[in-house]
Amino acid sequence: MAHDGQDITMTSSPLLTDLLALGEGAIGAAETVLEKATARVREMVSEDGRVAGRLIETHQTAAHGLAWLATYVESLRQMQKWAEALQAAGRFGDVEQLIHQIALGEYLDQIAGGIPMSQGERVRMHDVGLDWDTLAAFQTDAVRTLRGAGNTQAARTRLVELMQERSAEITVGATGLDDELEMIREQFRRYAVDRIEPNAHHWHLKDELIPMDVIAELAEMGVFGLTIPEKFGGLGLSKASMAVVSEELSRGYIGVGSLGTRSEIAAELILCGGTDAQKAKWLPGIASGEVLPTAVFTEPNTGSDLGSLRTRAVKDGDDYRVTGNKTWITHAARTHVMTLLARTDPDSTDHRGLSMFLAEKTPGTDDAPFPDDGITGGEIEVLGYRGMKEYELGFDNFHVKGENLLGGEEGKGFKQLMQTFESARIQTAARAVGVAQAALDVAMQYAQDRKQFGKPLIAFPRVSDKLAMMAVEIMVARQLTYFAAYEKDHDRRCDLEAGMAKLLGARVAWAAADNGLQIHGGNGFALEYTISRILCDARILNIFEGAAEIQAQVIARRLLG
Repeated sequence: MAHDGQDITMTSSPLLTDLLALGEGAIGAAETVLEKATARVREMVSEDGRVAGRLIETHQTAAHGLAWLATYVESLRQMQKWAEALQAAGRFGDVEQLIHQIALGEYLDQIAGGIPMSQGERVRMHDVGLDWDTLAAFQTDAVRTLRGAGNTQAARTRLVELMQERSAEITVGATGLDDELEMIREQFRRYAVDRIEPNAHHWHLKDELIPMDVIAELAEMGVFGLTIPEKFGGLGLSKASMAVVSEELSRGYIGVGSLGTRSEIAAELILCGGTDAQKAKWLPGIASGEVLPTAVFTEPNTGSDLGSLRTRAVKDGDDYRVTGNKTWITHAARTHVMTLLARTDPDSTDHRGLSMFLAEKTPGTDDAPFPDDGITGGEIEVLGYRGMKEYELGFDNFHVKGENLLGGEEGKGFKQLMQTFESARIQTAARAVGVAQAALDVAMQYAQDRKQFGKPLIAFPRVSDKLAMMAVEIMVARQLTYFAAYEKDHDRRCDLEAGMAKLLGARVAWAAADNGLQIHGGNGFALEYTISRILCDARILNIFEGAAEIQAQVIARRLLG
């Protein structure tokens, strides 16, 4: 295939033969490495035969490195399952084979040479206690073949050639989802293209709230009640459907893709911990979009340490009065109810004294964002993730009805919140995939349109390499996210899988946005270009719903037992 005078036609196929067999063998070797690393790290962090939190903190690089290693091994497993399923369905074409072999080659190479936890941090196998001798199981023919021939420039170049030929397709490569979920994807992709993408950059630059008519349209499409059971007015669909919808809306604009997050959190809280009366009262309104909720958990000096919250709720007859400060409250002004975490036991010093409330409030206006007595708020100006706005809130004897204590029992708030984290992190992983896909969309188009030295940017290998790796890692993060959703849909504990999906997805989104801006060069640094917004939006994904370091800590503790 020629590109404006430069012939980059492959002289031979870059596709590996027996790819699925190679993948199976290599994943077995990676699993052995993970098993050995887990045992070594467990030795580091144990005393008197038990894992000690103090030692996990002392050996934090090893513990977090183990979390990343486990995330990579799970990613390889899910890519192999994806490839095998497509092969069985007769859909494992050249694009899918190239994505699979590049992913395997790259992630195996990183396991051997160093897994990036962030831009300046790599975990190497000696960090998790493995020396060259204990890595002997990783030096198999399958691993060597994939490391040497899986992710090559020829493979990446060919993948980008095929991406250009199939630019009309919604995703790069088949997702492996069933027809119903793909129909949902197509519906929301069309909506995003028609209604979100033409306006998103304006909303971002002007720091405007997403218009209420867009929220009404999303409500009409069922976005706020996707996973709420039908008996409560929802659609009763799967968490996988929630992931697909979140992905495609976030591809248009993360602000729109995140509108459903608060409804998902509130509904999950009420479904898992609410009384029958609370379910009947709140769920139909949340499902229809008539009731917009916001999550009010974080405080100025606590961050991820929710157990040390200081906002207190004091009994006032049958009701409560709330006093304290909250921060990073998304979409706070326009909402009708706050899922509010506060301390009801004044003598407690940890999570056991916390309770969750469904605190009603009056939606505000531009002139009076918080019209109720006992609540004040101010906007936090942010780089990205706009469209709903972030707020600091102050409560001073704010009134909450006693009937709105979630579950009708004090001291259950932290446990109730923990039950929502699986769904929230799956949804966040899906948002990350959508943001990463948006970065690929605009970078690909720019690389095709922009001419330098007499040919389009996409003709240069360092540019096409970036695009290829974006496409590959997006599929890896996507499959890990779908796996977590699948586990949730089958009522299996999936905090580990959801955490891995969120951990990897956030890094993939940031890398895609950063590389997308690099492809734009100086233009990418200009506010008028969409990639500048995507970069700002991508950065938050490594922070909210559990910062990357907290996420790795949670994964490590689960792995170590």
